[in-house]
Amino acid sequence: MKAAIHPTNYPVLFIDGEHEWTGVSTHKTDEMRSIDGVDHCVIRLEISGFTHPFYTGQKKIVDSAGRVEKFMRRYGKKEDEKKD
Repeated sequence: MKAAIHPTNYPVLFIDGEHEWTGVSTHKTDEMRSIDGVDHCVIRLEISGFTHPFYTGQKKIVDSAGRVEKFMRRYGKKEDEKKD
């Protein structure tokens, strides 16, 4: 590796609700926690693989109409008016 061209990696502790795991990141925070004698920067996440609806299987239905029906409701009337 060439010297002075790569960013510095820091040991970090990622926290998402009740889930915690360690890793490395170039992001450094002021909040620190010592794990096995090594200081880790704490990075709090709002969403991760532990809580994301796609990975947990908790899907939310955003709309009940299909895409074609929504398109026709929005633009279908305009097409009918042009034909007259």
